[in-house]
Amino acid sequence: MRTVIPQRFESIPDGATKVFEGVIFDVYQWPQELFDGTTKTFEMLKRPDTVKIIAVKNGKIVILEEQQPRTKQFYSLPGGRHDISTETERHAAERELLEETGMQFAQWKLLRATRPHVKIDWIVYIFLATDFMTQVSPELDGGEKIILTLKTLDEIREINARADRHDLGDCILDRVHSIQELIDLPAYHG
Repeated sequence: MRTVIPQRFESIPDGATKVFEGVIFDVYQWPQELFDGTTKTFEMLKRPDTVKIIAVKNGKIVILEEQQPRTKQFYSLPGGRHDISTETERHAAERELLEETGMQFAQWKLLRATRPHVKIDWIVYIFLATDFMTQVSPELDGGEKIILTLKTLDEIREINARADRHDLGDCILDRVHSIQELIDLPAYHG
């Protein structure tokens, strides 16, 4: 369930017809009246929203060395799909972090909610998790190989300069100079 929506977010209009249902992406179409009075068929994709987590443990950031089928190893923040309709964005983030890392944190703050593509009804939420509580064994799905690492901000900047990074490129971590500055960032409210 979406509780935070970015400003200027336009979702698929009421009355649009789902013309294709995929595993991740659905395609919607609708008749759109143009400025000259004519009508054209417009189209948008829809997919489950995504949560990413910047988790701080022992003054470092939790980074995954990850591999999925048909990919080479890459670096990423923990995260995944917000695909359970009864979950809030935060609950999805807590679940994904627990599944991928086994970690639980006491403090959570939404730092950003963005729409990566205009033609896709999709929001990416970035959360900050602090005050590490406990760690259990992760519950990876069959399509994930994950090695858990803790990196400094400088190490993350070095990774960002490499080709084998993923989900770290346009990140809040590039704009802060210390863990304390990261923790002090204001919460995002939409």
